[in-house]
Amino acid sequence: MPSRLFRSRTTRPLLVGFVAAVTALVTTAGPIAPTPPASAEAPSVSVTPVVEDLTIPWDVTWVGPVMLFNQRGGGIWSKRGAAAPKKVSMPLPKVYAKGESGMLGLVADPKAASNGYFYSCMAVATAKGKAKDIEVWKWRLVSDTSATKVKKLVTGIPLASSGRHSGCRLRFRSAEMLYIGTGDAAQGKVPQNLKSLGGKVLRVRSSGSIPKSNPFYAKGGKARYVWTYGHRNVQGIAFRSSAGQIWSVEHGTDRDDEVNLIAKGGNYGWSPTPGYNEKRSMTDKKRFPKARSAKWRSGRPTVATSGAAFLTGSQWGDWDGRLAVAMLKGEGVKVFTLSGDSIVEQQTILTAYGRIRTVQQGPDAALYFTTSNGSGTDGIYRVTRR
Repeated sequence: MPSRLFRSRTTRPLLVGFVAAVTALVTTAGPIAPTPPASAEAPSVSVTPVVEDLTIPWDVTWVGPVMLFNQRGGGIWSKRGAAAPKKVSMPLPKVYAKGESGMLGLVADPKAASNGYFYSCMAVATAKGKAKDIEVWKWRLVSDTSATKVKKLVTGIPLASSGRHSGCRLRFRSAEMLYIGTGDAAQGKVPQNLKSLGGKVLRVRSSGSIPKSNPFYAKGGKARYVWTYGHRNVQGIAFRSSAGQIWSVEHGTDRDDEVNLIAKGGNYGWSPTPGYNEKRSMTDKKRFPKARSAKWRSGRPTVATSGAAFLTGSQWGDWDGRLAVAMLKGEGVKVFTLSGDSIVEQQTILTAYGRIRTVQQGPDAALYFTTSNGSGTDGIYRVTRR
């Protein structure tokens, strides 16, 4: 890769005021009011480039003071303070980077500042370069330029040769419980099949052991990992610690994207059989009357919702506790106001950066987002309240 990939510009922050950053509300289909009202006032924010000249940085996390990020085509990089990024030398498998697959979710251990552990989700190729599976590996960051493999945590998540619907978001809820959002690999029977790890939210300990409290543990086999099922392509997971809630974000068909409140053992109703019929409802109540309804649905046109994070801390003012959701096709970040287990308001911000892949709150309480425009035009940006 050319050296310009690693240029981290020291640029005057871009003041994005409320008028410039927040677009008009969109009409929403689903279980909330068709047109949720806007908040009285959104905070003005400053947006500063952190790293630029990347190609599809899929996720970002922090091991102590070191920021780690990946690029979907392969590789993980570290960045410490104002220093230029450095590629991390590590024994990665042969990555299957085709379509929506490649280097995917990335998350640090909750105790990473002391133990150096982090986790990555990757589409893995066979020795001959064919699609094998999607796997979650555990690593230890030894230095800014070196990481060692600790173990494979989860293997056998289905991977399509096209790379479609690969998931795969990783997020911790507690010091040891790791949640993994997976895609259905565009295979119609996968989401409702508890013997498959695709189209699910999985739960595993950071050690790799499977909690016996998982809802389908008694069924044995792969079902032991499953927390929820009936998903199409989970792209975001976020924890609302103040309410003890887990929220997920899904790419839908051309009729709906979804934001869901995750409940242990829940069926979220996606089953595009026979074949792979994408005209099916994302939450098919006719076939699954007990399927859990989405808390927000995009309706048409869809916006390709992606990563998600809760904004927390007094520095966010009235936005403390709101849910930020990245949008690819929608080209921005949607900010939702929650009340109990409902979404009651929505606004769209950060519309000047093209496709946004993920959002993540950093250890400094700032919001970081990555873009997904391709061809070396992407970056990681830091957002703070002005």
